[in-house]
Amino acid sequence: MRKQARFGFKANRRRHSNAHDPYPKVWLPVRTPSVHITPTPVTRRGPGTEAEVQTGEERPPGSSSAGKLLVSVIIPAMNEQKTIGAVVREARHVHPHTEVIVVENGSSDRTAKAAKAAGARVLSFPQPLGHDIGRRIGAEAASGQVLLFLDGDIVIPCVRLKPFIQAVCAGADVALNDYHGPVDRTSVHPVVEAKHVLNILSNRADLGGASMTGIPHAISRKALNKIGLKPLEKPPLFQAMTITSGLRVVTVRGIAVGKVNATRKKMNGRDPLVDVVVQDHLDAIAWLTSHLGTRAGYTDLKRKRIRNEVRP
Repeated sequence: MRKQARFGFKANRRRHSNAHDPYPKVWLPVRTPSVHITPTPVTRRGPGTEAEVQTGEERPPGSSSAGKLLVSVIIPAMNEQKTIGAVVREARHVHPHTEVIVVENGSSDRTAKAAKAAGARVLSFPQPLGHDIGRRIGAEAASGQVLLFLDGDIVIPCVRLKPFIQAVCAGADVALNDYHGPVDRTSVHPVVEAKHVLNILSNRADLGGASMTGIPHAISRKALNKIGLKPLEKPPLFQAMTITSGLRVVTVRGIAVGKVNATRKKMNGRDPLVDVVVQDHLDAIAWLTSHLGTRAGYTDLKRKRIRNEVRP
């Protein structure tokens, strides 16, 4: 049964959960113990290490000047001059102390100028970085204790973004968009199917199709430090590692970004990004089975599958 929690995100109470638990939807994998994860060191890179970085508005690392909680909003963007200004302006109002980092890469238009004019700090790369690499670069440059991830082509009002920040402030380590994609069709989209399968294998079937592949989502500094920067390049992997490590993963409110996301140009009748995203989920599943066993921690009961163990 789903109820609305105090900060606006949905709570899914387990059958035997404590009625006084302020975080009823959070539950950890019960079939296996937590897995030790060696994180990728979170260090800030200077200009000239991968590509020359041009910075707009500079902000010193750490908290805000008033010593208050700082929120970092990270927005990868490529040729998004029509929408990036509005995305940045909404993002700046998600919290009183907010930095907005736009990772502008491979653009041939005025995306960088529009982002700077709207008040963002811009990290510019002349060449395309590839899918989701901008998330990792933005997180590496971020100073906030809460990191919110958006896309440069989808304008979401700040009032709908604030609950993701509030969820992390209330104790979540990953706050996901409670959007699951259409599953009532005869042929389910492979990306939607991959999201559901990964959550089931992660022992979080309650998450449905909610995924770090989609935006918006927010993570805590604690999660970033524990899991590391590199897995952010494959959001399903970061999500699986977060769940397995015992961190708190919740859904917030549903924003149907799939209905407003621009249709990508197809190659030979197929969206090339589908294969990339599905492969990211397969990599996450491979990580799960390598750490939790070939059945991802699920019991095989008393089956005898090895021939020499079977006696007539």
